[in-house]
Amino acid sequence: MMFADFRLSQETLKSISEVGFEEPTPIQVSAIPLILSGRDLIGQAQTGTGKTAAFAIPIIEKCSKGKRPFAIILEPTRELAIQVAEEMHKLGKHKKVTVLPIYGGSSIQRQIKTLQRGVNIVVGTPGRVIDLINRKILSLADIATVVLDEADEMLDMGFLDDIVTILKETPAERQTLLFSATMPHQIIMIARRHMSTPEKIQVNAEDLVIPEIRQLFYEVGEETRINALARLLDVEDPERAIVFCHTKREVDDVSLKLSQLGFNAGAIHGDFTQARREEVMRKFRAGTLDILVATDVAARGLDIKNVSHVINYGIPQNSDSYVHRIGRTARAGKSGIAITLITPREYKQLRLIERTAKTSIDRKRLPSQADVLKVKEGNIARDIANIIRDNRHAAYVETVKELAESFAFGDIAAAALFAAFGEKINSHREERPVAESTARPPASGKRYDTVKTQKRSFRSKQRDHGSSNRRNRFRFDHAPSPHREPPFPS
Repeated sequence: MMFADFRLSQETLKSISEVGFEEPTPIQVSAIPLILSGRDLIGQAQTGTGKTAAFAIPIIEKCSKGKRPFAIILEPTRELAIQVAEEMHKLGKHKKVTVLPIYGGSSIQRQIKTLQRGVNIVVGTPGRVIDLINRKILSLADIATVVLDEADEMLDMGFLDDIVTILKETPAERQTLLFSATMPHQIIMIARRHMSTPEKIQVNAEDLVIPEIRQLFYEVGEETRINALARLLDVEDPERAIVFCHTKREVDDVSLKLSQLGFNAGAIHGDFTQARREEVMRKFRAGTLDILVATDVAARGLDIKNVSHVINYGIPQNSDSYVHRIGRTARAGKSGIAITLITPREYKQLRLIERTAKTSIDRKRLPSQADVLKVKEGNIARDIANIIRDNRHAAYVETVKELAESFAFGDIAAAALFAAFGEKINSHREERPVAESTARPPASGKRYDTVKTQKRSFRSKQRDHGSSNRRNRFRFDHAPSPHREPPFPS
């Protein structure tokens, strides 16, 4: 089936094509015709199924233009409100549909001015929506469609009363769409009281574990978990990774320790100010942060392109959480890797997740220090080959020729590597634990690992030569003297 089979307008089809959607996902196939027909709908589906477009496309297609909103979408978090609004804006571009995200932590005056000018669709968090209703700024009198997105998360965050208050402000004959990963009793009660004979659709968990996701687990000791994570990050060298932790305190600890080990990591959780959360997400999307450490709630619904790895620092509490997490990689048909760190006593929980999610998670041996060293050496050799192919070493050729009058070429090359990376480590040296510290992570782009190994591969800088927005992953055992010329052009 194709999107054209839904008999959408040419403007909407053009926007869908520009966004990059080719074929509708199962939930879109089921939901779009029902929503277009005006039916109330309960959709049980997790992040990664395409549910945002499942309600956004028909809402945009039906949207009538007026000063007061035609539709309102309620989201549990600021990040999700922003993200959904952005996607709806893109999908409504050629129909000239105006979309406004409203949420706390941002200028309410700017939101008020935009509402007074008139918007077609509001995407907001319950608290800010009620605030604007109480100020007599936001009127829901013309609302034709209400969407309760991530309904179970909104209930977990204590928004039940707010949701009921908002629904009472909308016309009784509205269309109501409810999307939730799970269906607790409170969700069922909302459906019974505030929806009219809703149609139910469900995307099963086993359908969500995308074949392109390679699922692995590593056995670790509780006291060595952070060093195991660092070692895996060294070997995997992810383009962009999300590390999931259970608690906000654990997020802070893991992010700080990764930064102390030299990784380019940032944290996000509910205690951060909105400005700080937006800044972290901006850097992560732009690629200036490689690793995002987050709680489930903070990362709920974040749809970030090119996430190559999802790492469960602690085993998820249930299969729904597991599927939610790993669904953030392998987007848009790309492959991805999901890694879970477990202690021996957590095997039972892992097997339960496998059974309920109907998937298989393969056991892997944790890389040794020798494995890490081998990967680094291979990366260095590859990067040097790239420098030669790109002729970026030309400025040093004359210097090498002069040295060649007294030394063999092999010795010159090895000495240059020593100048860049320091003395080669003993791969069997024991790791040193990360110091407990409240000190701020180093601001330098240079990174030092747990065993003071030689400088990490500099391929990212060479690959993105000239771009100031890309990450700098250089790592040195010994910082080069400020008086010494670098061995390779930067």
